Amino acid sequence: MNQAMVASPRLRANFQSTHWGSNPNFHFYTCQVAQQSTKIITQAIMDPSSSSTSSRPLANFPSTVWGYHFLSYTSKQTEISSQEQLELDELKEIIRKMLVETPDNSTQKLVLIDTIQRLGAAYHFHNEIETSIQNIFDTTSQLESENNNIDDNLYVVALRFRLVRQQGHYISSDVFKQFTNHDGRFKEMLTNDVQGLLSLYEAAHLRVHEEEILEEALNFTTTRLEFMVPSLTNSLKVQVTEALSYPIHKATPRVGARKYISIYEGIDAHNDLLLRFAKLDFNALQKLHQRELRELTRWWKILDFANKYPYARDRLVECYFWILGLYFEPQYSRARKMLVKVLKIDTILDDTFDAYATVDELVPLTDAIQRWDISAIDSLPPYMRPVYQALLDVYGEMEELLAKECKSDRVYYAKYEMKKLVRAFLKEAQWSDAGYTPNCEEYMENALVSCGYMMTATTSLFGMEEFISRETFEWMINEPLIVRASSVINRITCDMTGHEVEQQRAHVASIIECYMKEYGASKEEAYIEFHKEITNAWKDMNKALLRPTEVPMFVLERVLNCARVMDTLYKEGDGYTNSKGNVKNMINLLLIESVKI
Repeated sequence: MNQAMVASPRLRANFQSTHWGSNPNFHFYTCQVAQQSTKIITQAIMDPSSSSTSSRPLANFPSTVWGYHFLSYTSKQTEISSQEQLELDELKEIIRKMLVETPDNSTQKLVLIDTIQRLGAAYHFHNEIETSIQNIFDTTSQLESENNNIDDNLYVVALRFRLVRQQGHYISSDVFKQFTNHDGRFKEMLTNDVQGLLSLYEAAHLRVHEEEILEEALNFTTTRLEFMVPSLTNSLKVQVTEALSYPIHKATPRVGARKYISIYEGIDAHNDLLLRFAKLDFNALQKLHQRELRELTRWWKILDFANKYPYARDRLVECYFWILGLYFEPQYSRARKMLVKVLKIDTILDDTFDAYATVDELVPLTDAIQRWDISAIDSLPPYMRPVYQALLDVYGEMEELLAKECKSDRVYYAKYEMKKLVRAFLKEAQWSDAGYTPNCEEYMENALVSCGYMMTATTSLFGMEEFISRETFEWMINEPLIVRASSVINRITCDMTGHEVEQQRAHVASIIECYMKEYGASKEEAYIEFHKEITNAWKDMNKALLRPTEVPMFVLERVLNCARVMDTLYKEGDGYTNSKGNVKNMINLLLIESVKI
């Protein structure tokens, strides 16, 4: 996975600088690097003709948290029993019947759909939910045209608004005007309605540009909910606290589902059958994910890149967690495994460009990847050859598999994006080597590619079972607004999170340094500016998700989920590189601990 995706970009320590000579921390830092990697680097991967280790831009990444843990899982441990499968099938049909028989325009239907979605079980009922939301949207649109309000209950109005927009239908934010005063501010009497405020808060995250009423709604609800938290009952307190940290629209679906199962169980009015189905289904999917991770761990261990490339981050499990955020459903098992392999090879390439190789070595590597030919391997330093070989092997394996389905043309687009990504890596390495600080426009034009979400969004599609036209792939590689918006969220979030750490070492400028230099701004002013940029990027994405869309909704959902993963992983710092805290806990919940039935 590329540096912009998985860590503070361009982390470097320029050990040639005399500035470090008097720094007492410098000796400790270099000793750590030496203990972990000098023997391997100097004896195994170093090209004798290349520059010495001490002149390389080494970064001291933490060691892996997980190692080869998932190899310990047996086949029996990762299979569900026939009795569990039978119960799942029976419950699924009961819930399907509930969905079909509950009237579409009832509050009960809205609550049922919302609950199923938040519990992570909506993929079982895609058609039923799609039909219901379409009917709800049609009815709502008709009443709007007649200037009739369907409901004056804030909770219900906001829930309907969110569900309809989530499905890609445009519903006017004017539905909330009935809850405001003449000055456009929300009525103070609403502060007694906690569920209504929470529902409005969640709905406001689907706003697009120039929806001032939703801007006001977000400010109003955030302020009131934060104030109310200490006085709420335990169940409500958990719901509100979680929402303020991870609003539904920005949460990765699988993490959100795991947390909501616990929240829903604590709600007195929960549906026992629905809760049991969600628990059984979560555990069944977890076993599938464990099987996939065991297979991928075996592949990773055979490559032995943790030893061959000790300067790079060994983050297979974190990478799988990342991709699980893009798609967790069983039908995307092949796509998941393909994408994890690509991004793990990309991790090595990224750290080679950013945390080990010299520019003189990176030029032939970039050229070899542009050629995409095994004969180019001889032009590379010996230590680069295993990862180049692995890159060709992974794509070759996918091409052979997809050829059997007459889908091998997809690989062309995946290679196209990888080549573009590597060129962006090289430019950043050259900027760093030259000590060059680009202006913001120049930086972002390259950084939106180097952050890797353009490559990831395109590559996420080529293992999917659905039919995807060439026109859709052409649309993707032409950098449509939603892809650029997702990339903006990725890059700026990464840069802001890693800014303080970066300043402790020599490194290529982040967007923060670029902005401060170009505009003579303070660090705090830069943060304010780029928080606005992230907010605007989310509005761009929300707009692009509204129908009619240029490509199928399942394609756009991959791009949306890319942005959601960033919000989850970087909420409390760089959770990919330093994954011992909150990210480790989330991985544990998703991939280790089953839900208690």
